[in-house]
Amino acid sequence: METIVVVMGVSGSGKTTVAAMLAGRLHVHFLEGDDLHPPENVAKMHGGTPLTDEDRWPWLQAIADEIDRLSASGELAVIACSALKRAYRDILVHGRDDIRIVFLDGTQDLIAGRLAARKGHFMPPDLLASQFRTLERPGTNERPITVSIDAPVERIVDDIVSQLNLVPQ
Repeated sequence: METIVVVMGVSGSGKTTVAAMLAGRLHVHFLEGDDLHPPENVAKMHGGTPLTDEDRWPWLQAIADEIDRLSASGELAVIACSALKRAYRDILVHGRDDIRIVFLDGTQDLIAGRLAARKGHFMPPDLLASQFRTLERPGTNERPITVSIDAPVERIVDDIVSQLNLVPQ
């Protein structure tokens, strides 16, 4: 059984909203992966500078460490994390079979519209194109659950719960 669900996708795909609602539906812990970014990363993104892999490694390791801590304590959790590249997901999953990836899939036009309407987030809409260039869609060997974000949030969460084959507590 999965103990951790990582909800991934580009900025503006709805990771935080979907992951928080999914965690609430399942009555499990929710973690916003962005909260573990070092201040330097937030400053770069806020300034419109895309992060490099070197910027991301400590952040991804901090999330992986939290996944290990949660799993070791027996806590179930849903984590929102962009996890755009396979190498990033490999750090988070590191060969475990109790972690499930949920990929929020949407077009660049749909997400650009959402970002344009979003206020107060450190990720400026200008970086969306770089996120799509970086994105490596999860392969079948990663056992992803892929859901379209072109639906109401409740229906997206219903779809994820159905594909996880979980019964909310």
